[in-house]
Amino acid sequence: MAKFKEVGGNVNTLTIIGLGAGDFNQLQMGVYKKLKAAKKLFVRTVDHPVLEELAAEGITFESFDKVYEKYDAFQPVYAEIAESLIAATAIEDSMYAVPGHPLVAEQTVQLLIKAAAEGTFNLVIEGGQSFLDPIFGALKIDPIEGFQLLDGTSFSMHDINMRQHILIAQVYDTFSASEVKLTLMEKYEDEYPVTVVTAAGSSQEKIVTVPLYELDQSVEVNNLTTVYVPPVNSQEEALRDWTTFRTIIATLRGPNGCPWDQKQTHESLKKYLLEEAHEYLAAVDAEDDFAMIEELGDVLLQVFLHAQIGEDQGYFTLEDVLASVSEKMIRRHPHVFGDVAVEDADGVVANWEAIKAEEKGMTDKPLLEGEYRASSALQTAFNYQNRAAKVGFDWPDVEGAWDKFAEEWQEFRHEVTNGSSISRLDELGDVLFTLVNLARFYKLSPEEAILHANEKFARRFGYVEAQVKASGKSFADFTLDQLDRFWNEAKQLEREKEL
Repeated sequence: MAKFKEVGGNVNTLTIIGLGAGDFNQLQMGVYKKLKAAKKLFVRTVDHPVLEELAAEGITFESFDKVYEKYDAFQPVYAEIAESLIAATAIEDSMYAVPGHPLVAEQTVQLLIKAAAEGTFNLVIEGGQSFLDPIFGALKIDPIEGFQLLDGTSFSMHDINMRQHILIAQVYDTFSASEVKLTLMEKYEDEYPVTVVTAAGSSQEKIVTVPLYELDQSVEVNNLTTVYVPPVNSQEEALRDWTTFRTIIATLRGPNGCPWDQKQTHESLKKYLLEEAHEYLAAVDAEDDFAMIEELGDVLLQVFLHAQIGEDQGYFTLEDVLASVSEKMIRRHPHVFGDVAVEDADGVVANWEAIKAEEKGMTDKPLLEGEYRASSALQTAFNYQNRAAKVGFDWPDVEGAWDKFAEEWQEFRHEVTNGSSISRLDELGDVLFTLVNLARFYKLSPEEAILHANEKFARRFGYVEAQVKASGKSFADFTLDQLDRFWNEAKQLEREKEL
């Protein structure tokens, strides 16, 4: 017996007692005697084999089954049950009987424990066999191997450890079984075997193993049902699990891994990360979801490779990467995770920049420090202009940027006619720089724009090349006007596809 709160005065007591996991024959004698002696007995639900026997002996009790019918979710049900019990206990000592053990998968009990801490009533919790022991016996599994107990009404796929025994309680009916099935199918294959255990350890015990997709179709579930998901036996069964991917990368980099992966460094992988990012952007432009999945996987591969190299060298691990970015997201979003108020997206950006400046001590460093990107001159120009604009070094509106572009364009044309190769290069750079500035005003990425233009040129020129090959001639046999007609045909075909 565990007593959670002791107070003086005439405070009544609520005793919570467990009915066990099986039938009447498994009920503990001490629990049976207390149930018979109870003056005011409440039960969470009458859907338990012990209560039928108790009723036959003349023991009266009041259930909360009608409360379940009032709500579409379980949380308000649990809250009303707890409130009703507290109100009843204020009048007289009461007893509350629940299936299994009171401290295993019983949300109403947890609510009552919190309420008792205020001292308005005494709370006593009595034993009762948990459903876990008979479940382990029925399934013949050893919990020391690692297991999870999940609530079928609230767990998500992110809670699942595919390499442990998983027990899912609170699977009351076909609807809850369907919800559990859909959540599991986010991680497991449709044919993965799951076992449904009902009334474990009792004379009514039923154990049925079915493919996951049949969980809510061919199996009867009730208040004594637990769903068991066995650990995966291979990496192929856990391809949707992060641990699997991490293990694959570690294996590739390991002693018996791939020679190419083993010799890679942070420096040698730089170009691949850039290439994969560009390929993902192309998939986004193409609005191709399947390509986005594949290309995001390639980007993720680069992240995991760099993290594994860091771990192999003893400098950092993937956990360090996750901790760093998670802490940053929480720290830079005080309007979400704290008590800071912002009015709109612009306020979010301003707040972000202020926090970022404070973190990096940017008030004491050159403003453009850290904005250079060796992989992209366009992105560097964009970063420089963006940083300068944030301290007020910017045109008041886009017209100033347009005027500057016109000025630089005329200067470039003048140098083309009268200048040297060096002056022409310099003025061309100014023209490109002003174009980047225009892109910034219109909230466009110059890097994405040139990627899109390159992809579009390659696609249309590919059509021109195909037409030339189909003619059996060479490019030299066509005039520019003829080749331009092929180009226009490619543009027209693209427009037709868009329609």
